[in-house]
Amino acid sequence: MKHITLGSTGITTPQNAFGALPVQRVPMGEAVRILRRAHEGGMTFFDTARAYSDSEEKLGAAFGGMRGKIFIASKTMAKTPEQFWQQLTTSLHNLRTDYIDIYQFHCADQCFAPGDGTGMYECMEKAKAEGKIRHIGITAHKLNVAQEAVASGLYETLQFPFSYLSSKQEEDLVQSCRGKNMGFIAMKGLAGGLITNSRAAMAYMLQFDNALPIWGIQRMEELEEWLAFMEKEPVLDDELKAFMAEERKELVGDFCRGCGYCMPCPAGIMINQCARMALMLRRAPSQNWLSDNMQAEMKKIEGCLTCGACRTKCPYGLDTPALLKKNYEDYKKVLAGEIRVQ
Repeated sequence: MKHITLGSTGITTPQNAFGALPVQRVPMGEAVRILRRAHEGGMTFFDTARAYSDSEEKLGAAFGGMRGKIFIASKTMAKTPEQFWQQLTTSLHNLRTDYIDIYQFHCADQCFAPGDGTGMYECMEKAKAEGKIRHIGITAHKLNVAQEAVASGLYETLQFPFSYLSSKQEEDLVQSCRGKNMGFIAMKGLAGGLITNSRAAMAYMLQFDNALPIWGIQRMEELEEWLAFMEKEPVLDDELKAFMAEERKELVGDFCRGCGYCMPCPAGIMINQCARMALMLRRAPSQNWLSDNMQAEMKKIEGCLTCGACRTKCPYGLDTPALLKKNYEDYKKVLAGEIRVQ
């Protein structure tokens, strides 16, 4: 597996990294085993966040005494300087370290800058001067915020959703980062679970020698699939190109990525699953999607308040109420046997 350097940070790591959001869903012991196996298998870059419940604690438990052997990126969703320092202190404690390699504004809805009146960028500068963080980064889901961050020259890394379903504008964003000597961290390389071909996902990423994919991993078998590429990188051949072209026809456009930033719903709807149920039934079939419990969750769509709160919070600008209704109609047809799924 080839190595890449994240722009001006100087951080050099295999182009195959660990996204630690999903390990919050598994017990501590299993999470520690998965994380240590990832490092043993060659991964050196691990991305987490204060918002990922106990993910940071699990990294701290896995890598205590190994700090110089790995790179840790974490994030803050703080909106005030007071929150910033509270969250940074907690993250350092949980991670059992005295510094974080890359500290990122998490899911930023604005490009914080010196003198903007928020004091947030100044917090990053102070934390860096004190040695508590080494590099300043930003994560975004909205293209305009990401573009502004790149143009600003204020950030050393950008984390943004990127996969073979990405648009030309998003591919241009990766190249803009290269031009600014800014590291690009690719999240959602599997489009929230809708991409199920890891070989195609990795082959696409390897075309961009400045993009570092962080794969969300919560099971050992998933990890082993990614670690296999350390020894043998997939080649983007004609077969894979044709496969991805067909995938784009089906998936590019208005589909829910399952990020959950629209939650909670005032009507109690599990939006991040219900708004993409039709796709999940086709692409990741499971009887669990048709269980009594999930049927009850889908039925909650009937009680949608059409308040529009989910629409305003969606980082992809989706018409979420319309997606919910469409998925519910498809779901009822599946239950009635009018639509067959695998």
